[in-house]
Amino acid sequence: MFPIFKKSEGSLLDRLKQSVSKTRSQIAAKVEDLVSGEKKISPELLTRLENALLAADIGPKTTHQILEAVRQKLERHALNNAADLKAELRSQILYVLRTVPAAPNGSSGATQEPRPHVIFVVGVNGTGKTTTIGKLAHRLRQDGRSVVLAAGDTFRAAAIEQLAVWAARTGAEIIKTKSGGDPAAVVYDALFAACARKADVVIVDTAGRLHTKSNLMAELDKMKRTAARIVPGAPHDILLVMDATTGQNGLSQAREFMATAGVTGIVLTKLDGTAKGGIVVAITRELGLPVQYVGTGEAMEDLVPFDAETFVSSLFD
Repeated sequence: MFPIFKKSEGSLLDRLKQSVSKTRSQIAAKVEDLVSGEKKISPELLTRLENALLAADIGPKTTHQILEAVRQKLERHALNNAADLKAELRSQILYVLRTVPAAPNGSSGATQEPRPHVIFVVGVNGTGKTTTIGKLAHRLRQDGRSVVLAAGDTFRAAAIEQLAVWAARTGAEIIKTKSGGDPAAVVYDALFAACARKADVVIVDTAGRLHTKSNLMAELDKMKRTAARIVPGAPHDILLVMDATTGQNGLSQAREFMATAGVTGIVLTKLDGTAKGGIVVAITRELGLPVQYVGTGEAMEDLVPFDAETFVSSLFD
């Protein structure tokens, strides 16, 4: 993934803590409640813990994996109190999140970062897709990058207008056409302009398609082919925007997008609005994709790089 955020971004832990406060009460605080007054960790307690993890949307597969590890520790008498249990939960969640490699931070060796770096952003309507593009553009501009936005969601005039507002706010250029125009033509014009102006990044908005709409998925393929003809290897990233509040339903949609759109990473929005932030863990475990960024609020700056250790610390510390 193109290196958008500086590694040492200030107060990242504090911002994540604030955004996952509801999830933290569902997991860490629930553990405290469950073991309060208990002399030992019993099978009945594990059943209640299972319910808490499922309620946080960690998902059945991951929950089973975590609880099995906890049971093994119990059999070895390695867990004696709430602190031990929380430490084990933290360790297991971190292990799951680290099983999927983080997105590469820029180029290495002899491989040169493509320019412009082309990012397609996909997802269903209502997930915050266009707003996410605006926030990405803002952070890129803050980092001194030149950005071209391609208004490829030509099915909704409101999407084109919204993207134009973000372009004005962030100082990015925008390439657009009239509502109902050919999205592939917008991609062609945007990449041609970006190459001519030596822009660093092109971010392509796409129609908020459902994975079941085969005609829209075919159109997305056409947009990808058009991009590849102009910039070798494009699109270099395809980010799927998911709404954290949709939980397991969003996970089902993501599976279909993976099969048809070639998704390379996840942007999880509205993390601050749900107690089901465990979906971050389920995404990693069940999709095998990295969560690259999370939305932590409504402001332009409220999109932060995802870091597994920081996320787990925000839940338990």
